[in-house]
Amino acid sequence: MAKITVKQIGSPIRRKNDQRATLVGLGLNRLGRERELDDTPSVRGMVAKVAHLVEVKS
Repeated sequence: MAKITVKQIGSPIRRKNDQRATLVGLGLNRLGRERELDDTPSVRGMVAKVAHLVEVKS
């Protein structure tokens, strides 16, 4: 299965609780942290929800 790398570049401070929970669901909770995830529609949806806080590397 294809993989994508997601890096957190924005802080969850002063963000809504659902955006914070989405970051935790992606395995991100600190600036600069990176995770390699399966490229599924559910992961893409989570990334889209917090697109202003993360950077996607294919």
